[in-house]
This record gives sequence, C-alpha cells and structure tokens, in this order.
Amino acid sequence: MNKLTKQQISDLLHGCAVLGTGGGGSLEKGLELVNKDIENGKTFNIISISELPDEGYIATPYGCGAPKEDKEELDIDSNFKYLPQLEDSSAVLAFKQLEKYMGKKFCAVSSTELGGENTAEALHIAAILNLPIVDADPAGRAVPELQHSTYFIENMPIYPLSVATKFGESIIFENVCNDFRAEEMIRAIAVASDNEVGVTDHPMTGKQYKKSIIPGMLSYALEVGQTLRLSEGNGALAAKSISEKYDGKVLFHGEVTYMPWKTEDGFNIGEINMKGIGEYESETYRIIIKNENMVAYRNNKVNIMIPDLICMIGEDSGVITTPNFSVGKKMYIVGLPSPEIWTTSKGLDVFGPKPLGFEMEYVPFKQL
Repeated sequence: MNKLTKQQISDLLHGCAVLGTGGGGSLEKGLELVNKDIENGKTFNIISISELPDEGYIATPYGCGAPKEDKEELDIDSNFKYLPQLEDSSAVLAFKQLEKYMGKKFCAVSSTELGGENTAEALHIAAILNLPIVDADPAGRAVPELQHSTYFIENMPIYPLSVATKFGESIIFENVCNDFRAEEMIRAIAVASDNEVGVTDHPMTGKQYKKSIIPGMLSYALEVGQTLRLSEGNGALAAKSISEKYDGKVLFHGEVTYMPWKTEDGFNIGEINMKGIGEYESETYRIIIKNENMVAYRNNKVNIMIPDLICMIGEDSGVITTPNFSVGKKMYIVGLPSPEIWTTSKGLDVFGPKPLGFEMEYVPFKQL
C-alpha cells in the first residue's frame, strides 16, 4: 500500500482528464473535491491488485449524467431549486446504501473510468471511508455508457446496484436484465435529477475483480499527468512528449471554429470543428462527441475512432474537457492506443464504432 502525495493526486487526476478524451467529468470539480479532503486531513492510499484480498468485497462508485460547463451558473434548474441538497456527493450516498443493503463492508474502492471528476469521486469515497483505491480500472479511458466496461466483457453482473440523487434520494436495484437495461434506467433517473446521479455497482470479491479489470491504469494515468506537468505550460511539448512516451501520435493542431452541442437524454451530444494552425494550416478537423470524443475526421477523412483515445491538450498544456471551452480555443489533438481488450472482437462488439452508431470498421489510428 502506498500513500499518495498531494502532487501525485494532482498528476493522477490531470492524467485521467487527458485519458478521459473530453469526458469523465470536470477536472476542476475533481481537484476541488480531493483538495478539500486533503485540507481535512484525509489520506489517499493506493494498492495493487495483488494486495486486494480474494475474499474481500470491492465496489465501483461514480457519477452518471451529462457534465455541465464549468463556467455555467451553479443554480440548478427551477424544477429542482426547492429540493434539499446533499452536503456530499451523491456517489458517497450510493456507496453507503449498497453496503447497507448487502450487509457487507467493502474493503476497497475501484474507479469506474479514467476521468478528472469520476476518478476523483472514487478517491474521495476511499479517503473519507479510510479505504484504499485499487490501481486498476474497468475502462482504461472515459466511456459514455454503463455497458462500456471490462466487467461486461467478463460477464460480471452489474447488480445489485444503488443510485442516489443530489437531493438525497436513493434506490437499490436488486437485479436488472442486463447492463444495457441498467444504462437506460439510470440514465432516465439522471435526466429526472438535473442530469446527474451517483451510482455504485458491480459489488464483487477481490478474486472476481482481478479477473475482470485492466491492472495498472491509475499508475498509467499518474505518469501521463507527470509528463503533462513537466511540459511547464508548453502545449506543443506536452503533446509531443505524451505521444512519444505512450505510443501515440500528434494528429492535429488547430483552433475551434464551430462547436454545436446539446444535452440530450443524459448525454452531451455534438461536434468540435477546427481550422489548422502551423503545419496544419488550410486543413480542417472535426470530432464527434457523445460525452467523450468518438470519431475524428481530418479534411473529412476518418483520422481516428473509438476505442482509440482522442485526447485534447491546450496550447498552454491545459487539459480540455467537453463542453468546457468555446470558439477560439487552440489545442493539440493526440491519439493514444486503446487498451488491448477493447480491440478484441468482444470489445469491439460493445465499444467499437458500430455499436456507437458509426458505420465503419475499426482501424487503429496509426494505420489511418
């Protein structure tokens, strides 16, 4: 077991935001959450999967919905403004309610995806309950829907699961037909709850967990975050260093010219259009988003697609999450390879281009 320093936590969350491909929630909110824990004297402990006891139980907490703009007013929709508000995150309530329902104390916490806010949620819950977080992840990036997890590929049941709103309401699902049905129901609850809910799912033994996740993913994100920090505000250096160190490629450098998007059915849906800068002058780039970056086109030709990672890094090396930027934003697009499990036939059947509505066969970005 290792104790994470404040710098390591910051690097970890910055790396998660890069690997979140525009999704995974707000990095700013994630940092605010964990920094408050640090101020309150909480500690953050991380363990390898080999340290997780086989018979102990672990669960996966996270937030689900459509992240709001960081610049957006914090006042909630008038439909909800008279309702009570939780002091802590709804994912904390969901985690505690699932423990209560199962009559078990979980011995560790798992992140659900790599994202600036969702990984912070897992760290926060681990810290306030004095539990370790495991150096593993069931996505290896950020993903838009609940079935987009290695748990699903390895046939690990998502239930029982708990859902909580920021108004203090909670629900236990003793069972669901499948992960797709869970996605539909939880997304509907999020839409009815100001587009966000806290969820805790996939309670399982350590032995089951070890067979169904991608090990070492938090360490990977921590290294990416350190590489970003060492670029010292130079976006070109950050993009070059990350792509070279992690088998990626700088795909584009451009300025946002048009960014139509909307919140629909609990997702941020839209596209990012850019014009080229420097060596990419006179070229265009377009990214289709569904919370995360799904497919990108350079000069109207497919340039990279899911499950490969379409990462955005600002000219100042700042991490960019959707939809927290606007027309005029200048950024580098970096492609990074998908975790191997997503490129298998089982992985592509659930998180390839076709299941997400794109009529194309998966081709690794380096071959494009």
